[in-house]
Amino acid sequence: MQSKIYQTLKKISPESDFLGSTDFVEDGILDSLSIVELMVALEKEFGIKIKGIDVLQENFNSVEHISKILKKYGVLIDNP
Repeated sequence: MQSKIYQTLKKISPESDFLGSTDFVEDGILDSLSIVELMVALEKEFGIKIKGIDVLQENFNSVEHISKILKKYGVLIDNP
């Protein structure tokens, strides 16, 4: 499933190096608008609805944190 997360990230920002980043926000890859875009894309991809309380930069700054949010909403994530 982590590969699905990377695919979704690439749809949001195809030119960015998500694999080479440890913090997407700190590295300037994602900003507040792209986090909202990512959230909407994840909701579509995984059939979930992320609550506003969980729309925080720290929840979307790495694949690990994104995986945790998805798990919170019942999505099972396999390790690559």
